[in-house]
Amino acid sequence: MKSIAASKARKLRDGGGLWLVTKGQGRYWILDYRHGGKRREMGIGPLHTIGLAEARQKAEAARQLLRQGIDPIEHRAVETIEVARLAANVKTFGQYADDYIDAAVKAGRWRGAKTEARWRNMLTNHAAPMRDKALDAIDVTQVLSVLRPLWGEKQETAEKLRESIERVLDSARVEGLRSGENPAAWKGNLEHVLHKPDALSRTTHHAAMPHSAVADFMKKLAAVDGIGARALEFTILTACRSGEARGATWDEVDLDSAVWTIPAGRMKGGKQHRVPLSGAALAVLADMKAKRLNDIVFPGIRDKKPLSDMSLAKALKSAGGGDFTVHGFRSTFRDWATEIAQSPREIAEAALSHAVGDAVERSYARSDALERRRALMSDWAAYCAKSTKT
Repeated sequence: MKSIAASKARKLRDGGGLWLVTKGQGRYWILDYRHGGKRREMGIGPLHTIGLAEARQKAEAARQLLRQGIDPIEHRAVETIEVARLAANVKTFGQYADDYIDAAVKAGRWRGAKTEARWRNMLTNHAAPMRDKALDAIDVTQVLSVLRPLWGEKQETAEKLRESIERVLDSARVEGLRSGENPAAWKGNLEHVLHKPDALSRTTHHAAMPHSAVADFMKKLAAVDGIGARALEFTILTACRSGEARGATWDEVDLDSAVWTIPAGRMKGGKQHRVPLSGAALAVLADMKAKRLNDIVFPGIRDKKPLSDMSLAKALKSAGGGDFTVHGFRSTFRDWATEIAQSPREIAEAALSHAVGDAVERSYARSDALERRRALMSDWAAYCAKSTKT
């Protein structure tokens, strides 16, 4: 090889049609051959990147094609086209993840825009290092590269990200775009390298106001002006979730029977929930009906848009709620139901739209105990309005 590089000859023969020729300032390997009665020259590559041994291997591969009656130049052109075609059809993880989310939104698979936004954020930002990787080339190493920075630091986000990646890759496998085991699967896979922090040590709770302080707070809240304050009153009185109250529409409310029916699509558990309305909750609705602007019970500033979650949080602070949270009032209600009302567990849990018991037990619990819950909610409203003066 050193003698070849040192040679000043413009054309050196290796044998079997393999030549090293000089063109301009460069030196190149070529294969001189005949096919179909015609003489042809196939470039093998420059000397500075392809040594003698590799040039001989490539020349011999071309000769084998010739022995089969195949023109190596035409064969290489076909291969190049096929590689380009396959490359054009290969989807990256990012492309497929976006398509997966678009399909889920179109099919109405998710309850609201927040779920879509969460998925897009996770698979665009948190999974960014994987997005440009070929879908069928994603492996455990790449999955771990996006999970480990979050694991133990933002544990809930990390676990949801893993679940999202697993679902996307499962879908790709079903469509024939991947094969083999899912590298984002937990059981028998990531559980051996990622260890979940102790559940108790990482559990966070929404700060809940003691039920003994609710009556004084409700008096202060009644003095706060604005739709946000009325929505917060209604949320507390019905023990519902903030989003359920903020999204309430007038066609969900039956004032005559004093029942608010929240459709399954707006419930966290995906099941319709009937809420018995106490006299105090009906009074809030009467106030809002007198100011009705559109179909939304607690309308926001924007046309036909509900209040933002911040509106209720602002009303909470304006009434002296301090560091307590809106969602925490559900815990306040639950503590009161146990400690003061001494309500049966299944009634208190039903009031919060929580599932009680195992699947078999729930299958026999056909009734939502509406009237028993009505009495409980009436007692809760009375407790919220009780005088604390002695």
